[in-house]
Amino acid sequence: MDNSFWLGKDEHQGVRSLPRPDAPKAKTWSLEAIAAVERPHHARVSPDGSQVSFTLDRDTSDIWVVDLESSKPLRITTGRDPVAYWEDDPATWSPDGTRLAYSADGSVWVVPVAGGLPKELGEGSGPQWISDEELIYYAERDEETRIVRCKVEDGWARAITPSGMNVGGAAASARHRKVLFVDYPSDDRSSSNVWLHDLEDGSDHQLTDEPGMQDLGPSLSPDGILIAFTSERSGWREIHLVGIDGSSVRQLTEGSADFSSLGWSEDGSRIVAVVSHRGVDDLVVVDATSGDVTGVVGGGEWSSVGWATGDRIVAVHESQKAPARLVAVTQDGAVEPIFEGIPASIRVANYTPYEEATYRSFDGMEIHGFLFRPAGEGPFPAVVYPHGGPTGVYGDYWDGHAQYFIEKGYAWFGINFRGSTTYGRDFERANRGGWGVADTEDCLAAADYLGDLDWIDAARIGIFGASYGSYMALASLARDPQHRFACAVAKYGDSDMATSWALGDRGGREDLEKMMGSPAEDRQAYREGSPLWMVGNIERPILVAHGEQDDRVHPSQSAQLVDELKRLDKTFEYVTYPTEGHGLLRVGPQVDFYQRLERFLDWYLM
Repeated sequence: MDNSFWLGKDEHQGVRSLPRPDAPKAKTWSLEAIAAVERPHHARVSPDGSQVSFTLDRDTSDIWVVDLESSKPLRITTGRDPVAYWEDDPATWSPDGTRLAYSADGSVWVVPVAGGLPKELGEGSGPQWISDEELIYYAERDEETRIVRCKVEDGWARAITPSGMNVGGAAASARHRKVLFVDYPSDDRSSSNVWLHDLEDGSDHQLTDEPGMQDLGPSLSPDGILIAFTSERSGWREIHLVGIDGSSVRQLTEGSADFSSLGWSEDGSRIVAVVSHRGVDDLVVVDATSGDVTGVVGGGEWSSVGWATGDRIVAVHESQKAPARLVAVTQDGAVEPIFEGIPASIRVANYTPYEEATYRSFDGMEIHGFLFRPAGEGPFPAVVYPHGGPTGVYGDYWDGHAQYFIEKGYAWFGINFRGSTTYGRDFERANRGGWGVADTEDCLAAADYLGDLDWIDAARIGIFGASYGSYMALASLARDPQHRFACAVAKYGDSDMATSWALGDRGGREDLEKMMGSPAEDRQAYREGSPLWMVGNIERPILVAHGEQDDRVHPSQSAQLVDELKRLDKTFEYVTYPTEGHGLLRVGPQVDFYQRLERFLDWYLM
């Protein structure tokens, strides 16, 4: 494949990695087939429970609908630009099931399900219906997000949430004329509170208020009396209940795990949920009175959960053994595929299972990860892979690119450094105030752990990450006087935290302030956590890649890193992609990057 069309800058200093004729080849995996996998996400069940809308990532991120009985999919939109699934929001059904509302290109749109052209309503995102003719959605102005309501026919929107709030997590109930939403106070970035807006009288009521704690994901019961939400008050994201008047807040579950994706059954007796622990999800049903948790299906990663006809649960499921697919799950745990866009070669490829591994970091903290051992005797080269976020996790989800390199003969270690989710609130907050320092030591300790295994070659260990994982890879080269890693790969990551704060988008900046405060509050921590100022310590080659349309991590992050690498005569390769944002979503740039990654790793590790 000729990918030159997608290229921006293509530079190097020192020896450029070249294809090695002696490098092992992947026998059942191809980069082109991995890029061709179509990912369904953000599924929503229709009001009558008979259909499901979902977004499908191909070279676009268009909206589809599938009938649950026939499993015949129908494409509803065309030409919606690719959107990273972790940044996207779902299309939502009108109460009568005839129209879908969705966001695209910074605006809210409405489209008939039976066919017809979409209508643009106005600038915003996250639309939800409050009647067959009226919507709410998020609108942003002057660093403030508010919920507005808008009639489809006239398109004029007016704010319904108070000024001075930063809102999200909205859940509208057309039946009960209520809107639940979450406020993220600007004076306490660590907390979030559940509110209720009454559409009839326009009043707003705060239902929860636990300073320093996050209350998220509110869901109104079918009778309109109780609200289920998750809270980290116990040290985990457990399910809690509160009355619509703010009374009787109580913890429903006690599972010492993170619950999410809450959905009430039609009779209000049960709540479907996803429960996550140490990087692995289970699909469960929770008794809404007793809090008893019944497992439905275990393992993998579950999302977009909702009830459908026949007491079935619709969800998107993936695992290290299979790409994401839209499925229906019966109460006895039978999983029925609804839609999957998986090439035949991916279905029959050789999947290497993971083993869970733990090791101690510099201060004794236990770090957990997912370790993949290639076939053969070894000793093998290895790649340490820190995830993005940093509030995220490497877990039992599909990672076709890892499988490609494992089949070539690389060990792969997806680690969950301090700051990762699904290990409890205290672990999740353990890197606050110190980005790039202790969590970098967790990455270096991973290299020590691998180097002590008799089937790993300690001299051939590299580190590769994207976004915050890229920042971890760069920091691991810059902060390590032992030079443990033989090379590093930095994919659209940060190099200087002050630049991240100044030039990143609002969401990224507010997340940084939640974790680290503002630069004015702790300039030294910002400086200490910025590997750009330690490039002189780097003694290993690095591959740097960035999308030129990246709003979350501005492309200047990589540009200034490369300028410093040039100035100090360091070995690097650098590529940019003019069409790409925070994520290489189009097939051409994605394949080009992973071809470069293969040459780079083969050159320096094989």
